[in-house]
Amino acid sequence: MDLALVNGRVMTDLGPMEGLAVGLRDGRIRFVGPEADLPQAMVRHDLEGADLLPGFIDTQVNGGGGVLFNDQPTTDGIAAIGAAHRRFGTTGFLPTLITDHLEVVDAGMKAAAAGMSARLPGLLGIHLEGPFLNPARRGVHDAARLQQLDPKLLPLLTGMIDGRTLITLAPETVSTAMLQALSARGVRVCAGHTDATYEATKEALANGVTGFTHLFNAMSPLGSRAPGVVGAALESESAWCGIIVDGRHVSPVTLKLALKCHPHSRFMLVTDAMPCVGASGADFWLQGRRISVSDGVCMDEAGTLAGSALDMASAVRNAMTMLGLDLTTASRMASLNPASFLGLDHDLGRIAPGYRANLVAVDRDLRVLHTWIEGQGQTHSPDLNQGA
Repeated sequence: MDLALVNGRVMTDLGPMEGLAVGLRDGRIRFVGPEADLPQAMVRHDLEGADLLPGFIDTQVNGGGGVLFNDQPTTDGIAAIGAAHRRFGTTGFLPTLITDHLEVVDAGMKAAAAGMSARLPGLLGIHLEGPFLNPARRGVHDAARLQQLDPKLLPLLTGMIDGRTLITLAPETVSTAMLQALSARGVRVCAGHTDATYEATKEALANGVTGFTHLFNAMSPLGSRAPGVVGAALESESAWCGIIVDGRHVSPVTLKLALKCHPHSRFMLVTDAMPCVGASGADFWLQGRRISVSDGVCMDEAGTLAGSALDMASAVRNAMTMLGLDLTTASRMASLNPASFLGLDHDLGRIAPGYRANLVAVDRDLRVLHTWIEGQGQTHSPDLNQGA
């Protein structure tokens, strides 16, 4: 059925605009223009003044709806996580495996591939955060499950055909040849949980690394005489930087300074979300350790951060209230920028004819009212407690 979204403020390439209608057909955006120019046969959906934004894309989603991907590396697990995050505006995501045994990695890769074939709503591929990390910067990742990246693992890590594969690794623990091999096979490689020097990070950027996972967290910091991973990331004009904007992982002041050093178009909002997002319960278990959730913070018994309780709608809201960004910029960091990072900006991240009809309607408080994934709509309750 042809559907027209009317009476809203539409996020265009030039910013939000009044008086536009958006027509959908066969899972694609077919029309953006004055409502008067819409075919009369199209069914109207009244947005009642809401902001219509490109659907949010989250490249780091460990869990949601009470499900941890490591515990349920299945298509059902992925579907449950996607459904939980959809109510917060996420219409595209990478289910993320935290460092684990290779059999779990294998199961997750197969589940993501099967999910892509089955066209699970919102699924774009998979993110492997580990196990090729530096023990010195492992954070909550289980040291016993970390390992070296052996060339024999390339078939396992590069087997995704339809979707995108993102791997977070510590580049100082991986050979240049392996970085080049992963990149040549279409894998997006990000540096994270790394103690690399500035010089080693620059070399990695020249040999396949294209981004940084949760900038500032679990990496060598910017120092007076040792710029570290952070210094290399901010100096680069082309590197992608994922940021967790929850006011807990990184000081808003630090993120404001980063925004002055690096192109806004190269920042991506991510949640690093855990099972508590979209779930009735808060605390959860991570590889035998109890993780407590209090005031939006996930921590193990030692006080180590363990992912977040953040959702994408809240990340966009926080980018505006904590970092002083306007809606246009914050929205792009949650849609067009991650789409570009994944090489999907020809298909996702904009409200323009020909693009997938992945959309989110929000009120002025950034509470999600409706989502569409490939034109299939869903209505959401604007819960006052929505988000973290």
